[in-house]
Amino acid sequence: MWLLLPVSVLAAGLFFERFMYLHRSVVPVVDLLRGLTNLVRQNRFAEAVRECQASPGPVARVLRSILVRHDRPCDEIKEGAETAARLEARRLEGYLPILATVAHVTPLVGLLGTVTGLLQAYQVISLQGGVATAADLSTGLYNALLTTAGSLVVAVPAFLMHSYLCSRVNLLLDDIEHAVGGLVPLLVESRARDLADKGIISFAEAARSLEATAPPESASSEKPTRRSRGDAS
Repeated sequence: MWLLLPVSVLAAGLFFERFMYLHRSVVPVVDLLRGLTNLVRQNRFAEAVRECQASPGPVARVLRSILVRHDRPCDEIKEGAETAARLEARRLEGYLPILATVAHVTPLVGLLGTVTGLLQAYQVISLQGGVATAADLSTGLYNALLTTAGSLVVAVPAFLMHSYLCSRVNLLLDDIEHAVGGLVPLLVESRARDLADKGIISFAEAARSLEATAPPESASSEKPTRRSRGDAS
C-alpha cells in the first residue's frame, strides 16, 4: 500500500499535465488553414510563417516547418513535413508510456500484496500448530484483500486516463494530417507556378511536349507489305 500511494499520485500528476498540454494544443485547424491558403496564393510566405508562430499547438508548428521550405524542391517539402509530424507526435505522446506502465504494473503490485498476505496467514497457521482461529487469520487476509482493492483503485482510473489521452492525441494527429494534406499540395502548385513563370519546365513536361509535337508514323511503316504468290515463287 505504501508503494501504491506514490504511484497513484504520479498517475494523477501525469494525467493533469498531459490534459493541460493537449488542451492548449487544440487550434481551429480549418480557420488557420484557410488563412494560410490565402497568404500562400498571394506569395506572402513571410506573413504565413508569422501567422503560424502566433498560433500555439503542434499543427501550427508543423505548418511553419513546411512554410519555411516553400522554395525547396517538392521532395524536400514533403520530407520536411513528415519529419516535423513525427517530432510533434513524440511530443504529444509525452508521458503516456509511463501512464500505461502504471496501469499495467499496479495490478501486479496488488497481486504481490495478496500473495504476501496469504503467506502471512499460512505462517500464523504454522505457528499455531495447524490450528488457528478466524481472528488469527484475519490480519493476513485483510492485508491480502486490501492490497488487491488498492491496486485496482489505482489501475482502473490509470487505464481510463491513458485511453482518454490517447484518443485526444489521435484527434490532434488527424488535425496535423489534414493540415499537411491541405498545405503541401498548395506549396507544390505554387512551386510549379513559379518555375513556369521563370521559363523552367520539368523533364516530364518536356517529354510530354516532345510526344505531342512528334510527327505520326506513316501507315506503310506500320504494316509490312504482303508479297504475292508470284513473288514468293
